Amino acid sequence: MKRILVVDDDLDTCSLLQRFLSKHGYEVDTAGTGLKAQELQAKKSYDLLISDFRLPDMQGLELLKHSKRSYRDTEVVIITGYSDIRMAVEVIKYGAADYITKPLYPEELLSLVNSTLKNGKEAHPGDADKKQSSSKRAKAPTPGSPAGKIKSASPAYIEGSSAASQRINEDIALVAPTPMSVIITGETGTGKEFVAQRIHELSTRARNPFVAIDCGALPKDIAGSEFFGHEKGAFTGAVAAKDGRFKQADGGTLFLDEIGNLSYEVQLKLLRVLQERKYTRVGGVKDIAVDVRVLAATNENLKQAVAEGRFREDLYYRLNEFAIDLRPLRERREEMGLFVSHFLKEANALLDRSVEEVSEEVMQHFRAYAWPGNLREMRNVIKRGVLLSRGKRMEAYSLPEELTREQGRAAYQAAAGEGGMSLKETAEVAERNKIARVLKETGNNKSKAARLLNIDRKTLYNKLKAYDL
Repeated sequence: MKRILVVDDDLDTCSLLQRFLSKHGYEVDTAGTGLKAQELQAKKSYDLLISDFRLPDMQGLELLKHSKRSYRDTEVVIITGYSDIRMAVEVIKYGAADYITKPLYPEELLSLVNSTLKNGKEAHPGDADKKQSSSKRAKAPTPGSPAGKIKSASPAYIEGSSAASQRINEDIALVAPTPMSVIITGETGTGKEFVAQRIHELSTRARNPFVAIDCGALPKDIAGSEFFGHEKGAFTGAVAAKDGRFKQADGGTLFLDEIGNLSYEVQLKLLRVLQERKYTRVGGVKDIAVDVRVLAATNENLKQAVAEGRFREDLYYRLNEFAIDLRPLRERREEMGLFVSHFLKEANALLDRSVEEVSEEVMQHFRAYAWPGNLREMRNVIKRGVLLSRGKRMEAYSLPEELTREQGRAAYQAAAGEGGMSLKETAEVAERNKIARVLKETGNNKSKAARLLNIDRKTLYNKLKAYDL
């Protein structure tokens, strides 16, 4: 009998999942905190760990990292709120088998549990990454391919049909064979990492590593070690020397996502590497030569960050040798059918389903929705819809509430500058967008956000609940 550990501070959720999964033949234990989960893992072997991302004593990401370090044969699935798309992507990067969004649906959860345990990784996540990278390199096209041949590259990249998308494709083909650094801008979920991979695959470095790191999820106290590695004894816990991401990417491409989140100290060290092509490990004295092309991405205005003294001007101009800006999905309605078709095929292959199309009602909801999570959110919505569909066509019942409620339409109309809203609706949309923006700027620090919004924490929490943020 397969063993599952469910970790959630909501006792009702733990109890419900324990009863439901036990009925389907699994042995299930529960824990209300990350520390309790670690204690149980030390006593018993588990095939699957299902953990909420937000725990009272630690984040699910921390529990995930602990589990992958100490119990590498245990698969991990993270439960996230629907607004935590970026966090969901992070847990995949750190070795989670998958994630599932709230509210939880029994059929969806059971299917995910069954598939995760059936198709559990046979190798360490790092080994899987290497195999995937090797596979991509084997399929890489000849460097410098013209724009008309871009389709032969990675199938993960969606080539849009609009004039703006074609310009992006041409820019990629133009800059890829060069050694130039590139800054890719755009909202969260617009596909910045896919563009970076595309540039790498069409470059002269295509047969060498592509290494990605999310600077937004990188704690400041270990950022230097993650980038440049460290010597044994350099700090508490450094029991052995370790290579950093620059060493891993030597000869290839290093992709720095959300680069605006780097501390000023790390920015200075990064500038030195870009200028001198050498770095020093944390705690070391020896210079190490490195040959890496750096691609960076951000969803914030770096020029404004420079003006405010949060980002080094010299580093900005060193990175910004070429810029590519990605439009949000709400401004690409003419291409929505293309994206839906792509994600539908992808979801069918992943879930072994045969949903052939989406209904017109579903497409109406898609066109009316604001898509704050952009392409990444659409991908997740369609994957969920395919799983819940009972026939060959995806119907509206399979969509999450976010897409079907009136607030989604109002948010889209406000973003698109369209009329049709009452004064009250307009004010609510403006307030919701303001709160979301401040939360993003403060790194989801609610105390700081409340101060900036000039309201108390209780009022902020009430508004977060009202606006489902």
